[in-house]
Amino acid sequence: MIKNENSDREAKVLAQHICMSVFKARRVIDQIRGRSYEETLMILELMPYWASYPILNLVYSAAANASHNMGLNEADLFISKAEVNRGAIVKKLRPRARGHSYLIKKATCHIKIFLKEKYKI
Repeated sequence: MIKNENSDREAKVLAQHICMSVFKARRVIDQIRGRSYEETLMILELMPYWASYPILNLVYSAAANASHNMGLNEADLFISKAEVNRGAIVKKLRPRARGHSYLIKKATCHIKIFLKEKYKI
């Protein structure tokens, strides 16, 4: 197998403090890990989950980074690594009856996506 000289480089994108649960994001990320760029776009556009929209924007951004900064072809890219980690919990107070307050906890997550070029045979 002959490796292309650009194949060891990978384009990455990181989104921090996305307002969604880690479990909801992982459900989508597990479906696209290891797939080609074009197949990933089709899957994310047809998925019925709200979490697929921010992830779709991240995949677009990673492909733009790969083509603009490294000169890689978008048709040859695939998702080599994708991970979702837990972020900070945003706490808000909601007013309730008789002067009390109720604590609302919003989960956030950090999403990393790495794109690599396929090996040339």
